Amino acid sequence: MSNRDQLIIFDTTLRDGEQSPGASMTREEKVRIARALERLRVDVIEAGFPAASKGDFESVRAVARTIRESRVCGLARARGEDIDRAGEALAEAVMPRIHTFIATSPIHMERKLQMTPDQVVEQAVWAVTRARQYCDDVEFSPEDAGRSDPDFLCRVLEAVIDAGATTVNIPDTVGYAVPEQFGALIARLRERIPNADKAVFSVHCHNDLGLAVANSLAAVGQGARQVECTINGLGERAGNAALEEIVMAVRTRQDALPVETRIDTREIVPTSRLVANITGFAVQPNKAIVGANAFAHESGIHQDGVLKHRETYEIMRAEDVGWSTNRMVLGKHSGRNAFRSRLQELGVEFESEQHLNEAFARFKDLADKKHEIFDEDLQALVTEAAQELEQEALRFVSLRVCCETGEVPVARVTLELNGEERQSEAAGSGAVDAAFKAIDGVVQSKTQLLLYSVNNITTGTDAQGEVTVRLERGGRVVNGQGSDTDIVIASARAYVNALNRIIAGRDRTHPQAADV
Repeated sequence: MSNRDQLIIFDTTLRDGEQSPGASMTREEKVRIARALERLRVDVIEAGFPAASKGDFESVRAVARTIRESRVCGLARARGEDIDRAGEALAEAVMPRIHTFIATSPIHMERKLQMTPDQVVEQAVWAVTRARQYCDDVEFSPEDAGRSDPDFLCRVLEAVIDAGATTVNIPDTVGYAVPEQFGALIARLRERIPNADKAVFSVHCHNDLGLAVANSLAAVGQGARQVECTINGLGERAGNAALEEIVMAVRTRQDALPVETRIDTREIVPTSRLVANITGFAVQPNKAIVGANAFAHESGIHQDGVLKHRETYEIMRAEDVGWSTNRMVLGKHSGRNAFRSRLQELGVEFESEQHLNEAFARFKDLADKKHEIFDEDLQALVTEAAQELEQEALRFVSLRVCCETGEVPVARVTLELNGEERQSEAAGSGAVDAAFKAIDGVVQSKTQLLLYSVNNITTGTDAQGEVTVRLERGGRVVNGQGSDTDIVIASARAYVNALNRIIAGRDRTHPQAADV
């Protein structure tokens, strides 16, 4: 590092990002993303909320066992059982951190916690003290700080720093703040709290008003030295501050932001694509840094300027954020060892020989259809192979669709339901609609389709299409993903994947669902 301050990048994709409806990840998927974050050189990885569910506990423990170069953090309410659970999950981490929180705004203390301010301060201090029994690195967050009384915030934060909190995080939990006000709050807290120099000040901003990144950078300008963010801005409601935007803003505007990060920016685009592939939350084309159009120029004036001198219309180089890493690595003649080796380079470790065999079989099938196979194709087929292995009730076998101008499309699908092969035929307003209705003819799912999204994984007419469907039944929301060079088959695979999650009841407890 130079003589400029280091800005700590705290990634909460695996915790807050997973709170997006339908964005649940399996343990193996969390480990894959954690490895990518480690290659990205993220300082702190918040791996989950161990007390939320058994699955979350196991995921945090798996990440803690795997990651060696980044700190691994577990979230815990200011409760003994939560903190003990986090400590247990992080026991094998090289650099563990416990992040404990309690609400401090009047509305939360009165309506949710039903506690007095004195009780909240006492509970916060007790929680930090208990967390220190498991590790020296403890972070404290006053939930809904943006709507809390500043005098009370000063009181709480001074007390928890005295109790041993090494990081104090100021969250704009509901995305209510605006940059000038939020930056002033950070400056006021740092100035008024007597022991402010004993802890790192952090911020965690939500994007309800589209101001998460702006608020975070305003806080950095006033002395915050940790920013909590997610890949692609993933998160509940409108999402969180986007890691890629924070990092590149700091790197590009060194004149205005006197900090630097240790992030390897060349890993930004590959990590973005991995998260999008696993969660099914596609990146919009005009998304800053990682969107497909982020470095595209259509205007003749812009094109002419870029050709003459890149800096006329580009303030960053596409190569610096990883756009040049989209390269062909394997073909139809590649063997199993080459396949395994390349995926290991991408941070993919197979849980079993069966998982490897399933992924390799899909690779060979894809190689027969598509001449050039890119890293993004490999990531997609590994994700789908893992989904196939976890599916128990329903398995996609084949699909036949007849479409003709002026005629109603008809689809015939063959599925395995609990090991028994079944067929169904249905007509629809289009090929995909007919396929979905045919599948429902077997399953009788009674679900509502909330989202149908199609994206190309790579370029070219032979590119795989990646389909995401979001289904709802009985208040439960799940995502399903499928990919294929035939978009109708990809759609059917995605629908079957989502139905399996509905049938198996695979979801996670929202971190605050167990509150009270």
